[in-house]
Amino acid sequence: MRIILITGGNGGLGRAFARAFLEESSENFVWLGVRANRQHAEKLTAEFPNRARCIELEVSSADAWKKAVIEILAIHKRIDVLVNNAGKHQDSLLATMKPESWDSVLHSNLDSVFHGCQAVLPTMIAQHGGRIVNISSLSGLLAPAGQANYAAAKAGIIALTQSLAKEVARIGITVNCVCPGYVDSGAFDDMPKEERKVLEGRIPMRRFGKVEEVAAAVRFLACAQASYITGCALKIDGGIL
Repeated sequence: MRIILITGGNGGLGRAFARAFLEESSENFVWLGVRANRQHAEKLTAEFPNRARCIELEVSSADAWKKAVIEILAIHKRIDVLVNNAGKHQDSLLATMKPESWDSVLHSNLDSVFHGCQAVLPTMIAQHGGRIVNISSLSGLLAPAGQANYAAAKAGIIALTQSLAKEVARIGITVNCVCPGYVDSGAFDDMPKEERKVLEGRIPMRRFGKVEEVAAAVRFLACAQASYITGCALKIDGGIL
């Protein structure tokens, strides 16, 4: 049995990651870290009542992480995979960006990854193995205007991933990240059709990605066969960069 913890479990990507692991093996057990709008995550766990559960988790709080990890360990005695997926946008030009927007986005996207990794590392070190997959973004590699806070946070995730990967490589723990571009995860549902066409025209594949395509990469980086891959930042963007 593998025990997997996925944050941002109420979003399109988080649910796709969970489904990929649940369909990979009947022995996988998935915990979906959620804080608000739990209904989508709970609908998924209802499909797999004996192999998936939601857990209350405010990802920007170190104490909340400790509490969640203690709860999981009390039941399973181990954590094999952590997928740091939670995050949010508050886009604006830097000249007019409110300090609260900067702080909020950094806390949700970057601090959460720090707290999550730190919370599971003692267990993974004791196990002499584990997989951490952090969800960055193409914005962390190719920063657009109007996303100074988000791009900085996502670039920070890449650097954190590479640094931590070196620290724990000898212990059998791999740390990688994926950098999705435009993906139909629900974030673009309200985008006008004409604006979407313009964006698709900038993508060499001329389409947005599917959540299942990102989930396949995450599942691979967490599998046994990927044991010699660590510190990578895998872009999933249809060829933009």
